[in-house]
Amino acid sequence: MAHRIIEFFLSIPAPLAILVVFLLTAGETAFLVGLILPGELAAIVGGAIASGSRVPLAGILAAGILGPATGDSIGYLLGRKYGRRYFTGKRRKNWARARNWLRQRGARAVFFGRFTPFLRSIVPPAAGVSRMEYRRFLPWSVAAAILWGSGSALAGYAIGRNSERLSRFGERFSLGILVLVVVFAGLYFLRRRLGKKRRRRRRGAIRRTVPVSSARQ
Repeated sequence: MAHRIIEFFLSIPAPLAILVVFLLTAGETAFLVGLILPGELAAIVGGAIASGSRVPLAGILAAGILGPATGDSIGYLLGRKYGRRYFTGKRRKNWARARNWLRQRGARAVFFGRFTPFLRSIVPPAAGVSRMEYRRFLPWSVAAAILWGSGSALAGYAIGRNSERLSRFGERFSLGILVLVVVFAGLYFLRRRLGKKRRRRRRGAIRRTVPVSSARQ
């Protein structure tokens, strides 16, 4: 999936790429798109493409922050108006989980839920259904969007800038793991072989001592 998203971003103009980041990160919480496609994937890929100077990093950062902040508010308003109709049947378990999260942490749940994939999509509408005051909801939502959006975009940017270095590190790491596996496998089989030899010696010693002890009796 990530490969297809990268190809898609590379095939569209830079302004449209910024718009896509905004729409995907907003739709994650506004329309529960995050239950299917995590929004941070778009922000990370956008940041990685920005590392090649094809898309301005400032634009990706703005989209990665404004998108989730806007999506949270839309999700909140939709939840406040239509949420009770939506959270029925099989979705009732999702609603119960989000409601418990809100009850335990209050408005802070909006902030911490942003960093949990499932809760990120469902907490804003659940906050609307539970009639949380919007003036309490908004500051936590914006703070989470700033941290989450900028962090995801910058992480993608760092990965893009250091892709060759990370690739070389990955190759060396894989080689090191292979060597360790071979060494531990060799030690394991050597230990088993020595253990078998010890058991054979013990059996031989027992067989030799049994006739002697029987004769003495």
